[in-house]
Parts: sequence; C-alpha cells; structure tokens
Amino acid sequence: MNKVSQHGEWTSRWSFILAATGSAVGLGNIWKFPYITGENGGGAFVLVYLICICLIGIPIMMAEIVLGRQGRQSPINTMRDLAKKAGAHRYWSLVGWLGVIAGFLILSYYSVIAGWAMAYVVRVASGMFDGATGDGVKNIFVQFISDPEKLLAWHSLFMILTMLVVARGIKGLERAVKFLMPSLFVLLLLLVGYSMSQGAFGQGVSFMFNLDFSKLSGESVLTAMGHAFFTISLGMGAIMVYGAYLPSNVSIASTTLVIVIADTLVALLAGLVIFPIVFANGLEPASGPGLIFQTLPIAFGHMGFGAFFGTLFFVLLVFAAWSSSISLIEPAVSWLVENKKISRMRACIWAGLATWFVGVGTVLSFNYMSDVTLFGRTFFDLLDFLTANIMLPLGGICIAIFAGWIISKQSSEEELGLPRGGYYEAWRFLVKYISPAAVIIVFMNVVGIL
Repeated sequence: MNKVSQHGEWTSRWSFILAATGSAVGLGNIWKFPYITGENGGGAFVLVYLICICLIGIPIMMAEIVLGRQGRQSPINTMRDLAKKAGAHRYWSLVGWLGVIAGFLILSYYSVIAGWAMAYVVRVASGMFDGATGDGVKNIFVQFISDPEKLLAWHSLFMILTMLVVARGIKGLERAVKFLMPSLFVLLLLLVGYSMSQGAFGQGVSFMFNLDFSKLSGESVLTAMGHAFFTISLGMGAIMVYGAYLPSNVSIASTTLVIVIADTLVALLAGLVIFPIVFANGLEPASGPGLIFQTLPIAFGHMGFGAFFGTLFFVLLVFAAWSSSISLIEPAVSWLVENKKISRMRACIWAGLATWFVGVGTVLSFNYMSDVTLFGRTFFDLLDFLTANIMLPLGGICIAIFAGWIISKQSSEEELGLPRGGYYEAWRFLVKYISPAAVIIVFMNVVGIL
C-alpha cells in the first residue's frame, strides 16, 4: 500500500502533536470538564477520569492512529482498504462513514457554541458585565440566544474562519496549530496566575484534588469514563485522518502519550482557572453547563481587571474551539478530494456550506424552534445526544475491535514499534478486552440499558 497520503505529511512529529492536541483540546476541556467536575464532587471524580484516560483513551487513540497511518487516506477509504487487506467484510468501511458523519454533525452545532464564545469576547471586553447581577447576566445570555440573526452571524463567521484554515491543506493546518496551541497554553497560564491572586486558589485546588469518595456515585464513574473517551476526539475520524499524515518514522506510542498528557493538562488547568474564581465570588461550582456563559461573567464583572482577564478567557475558549473545528471537517474534505476528484478549495466550500446549513437548525433551536422537539429533544439536544452518546461510542468500540481482532498482530506490532518488555502485549490486551468493555458499559448506560 502507498505509505504517503496524497494530501501530504506533517513536516515534523511536533506538528502532528500540536494538531492532534488541538483536535482534542476544545470546548470539552474548558467548558464541559470544569462543570461536570463541579457536579460530581471534585477530586475523586478527577481521579476516576485520569484512570479512564489511561485504560480507554490511550489504547484507542493509539489504535486509531495505527489505522490512519496504515491506510493513508480518509477514514472511509482507510477502513475499506484495510478490511479488504485483512480479508474482512467490506461493511467495516461503515466505521469510517460513522466517524466522518459524526464529525460533520458535531461541527454543525460546535460552530454555533463557538460563535457564542466569540460574541462574549466582544461583550466582556466592552464592559457589558461590569457590576452585573446574576439576573442581569442571565438576561443578557437569554436575549443573546433568542436573537437568531446574531447567532447566525457568529456561526457564519466561525465557519468561515474554520474553512479558511482547512482550505490551505496540511500547511494551513500546521500554521494554524503552531499559533493556536502555544497561544492557548500561554493564555491558560496567565489566567491560572490571575486565579491564584483571587484569594481562593487553595480552596479550588482542594476541591479538584482532595479525594472524597463519598461524593462519587456510580453515575459519576460512568460520566468520567464517557468524558475520558470523548475529550480526546476518538471515534469521529479526526485522529485517524491526522494519523494518515503522520510520517512512518514517528513513534505512535510516545506521541500519543504526549498528546493525552497535554490534553489532560489543559482540562486540569482550566479547572484551576475556574474554581478559584467561582469560590472567591461565592458562586456555585455545580452550576452545570451555564458555568461558563452565566456564572463566570458575574465573577469577571466584580473583580479587579475582570474585563481584561474575562476577555482573555473567552479568547482562550475561541482558540480551543477553532483548533478542534478544523479537525472535525478534515475527514469529510479529504474524502471529497479522494472520491470526487475535486480541488481542496471546492471540497471545503461544499463541506463548509453543508455544515453551515445544518448548523442553522441549531441556531433556530434556541429561539424560533425551541418548542419543536423530536423524541423529546430540540434539534440541538438531539444532535448532541446522537453524536456524543451513540455515534462516538460505536465508533470507538469498532476501532478497538478492528485494531485488536481484525488486522494482523504483525501489522499492528510493526506500526506501533513498541520496545520489548511486554508493552505491545499490554496495549493489545487493553485494546482487545478492557477498552471495548468499558466503552460498551458507557454506551449501555447512555441508552438506558444500565
């Protein structure tokens, strides 16, 4: 098989690390992780999350990169050709389709939420939240999402920024992540320093790292397991297509560890930014999804230099979303280039327009169509549930099974190039048995079987 993708290769190991870390680091790290940690009691939840990252995240990410580098194509064509080579059923290509469609649907609503973050950069910088009360901040948020024209404008702007990067191919992706990821870490460290000055940093650290297992429920364990899986972009084709551009001489195992450590570090630093600010202002850490858009603006509105550091925080959120969004659409673009024989620019236009159009449904689900439900969910809620709770777990299970049971042991062992001493056997055991079983438990829970 051709060992070089027609789309090119990353120029270095660090380019791939930055790109894959950018894919993994997103709203899930900075928006979702802090609020689910707050809802599930803090330190014990964080410990379970870290264990799940090791047992589920790392083995499946290594498996997905192995498949991507062996196939050197879009996820759909990679799964088709690897199945044919292994003598397996051609229906394994559906795993590639599942990932590409999941990434496409996720970006359609991800872009809308990222648009909120862009809008809040302007709002916080203008001093809109200075001295605002809880009810005042809530009213600002409700009025904002009730205005479809404003939501559509921010959604459109974010999609344009995303497609401008993707249209430039590997070089565009590399240049973007080389700017976005270092900037993201610098912003995070600045905000951690600011959070330390607010007088409740010790309380925030204690909340995140003191182990109180009495606050941990069975549901909390399953939530930690699910988030460990979803936070590093598994099952949506992004890591597989980025793996297709990885040079053959780069170690998959060590690279995966760096990516997962960086991704986890961002999530923990985000918690160290948010919780001390929350505690210093007497706010509730378990305030749920509104923690970012309704709770933190209250704090920023009453702190010294709150407008400046609040602006930095939402710029950070935009950067995280942007670095993820370019990986979500790349699998679809690469498939269009490979199968429809069109230029990357045309592929980006078609894929971007289709994603934007589906995103309009999410925009309207917060206002004009807020009363329109299917299976008891709005359009946005349905897409979120379908992708995060059904499509990604299915994709993760199938990737683990295919890498552990379908492709030959010799093939995966050569691709991983792990040192002797049982490292390969440990990975193979995890990816064949432990990771699929854990993801199946998560899947059964979210569909209501457990």
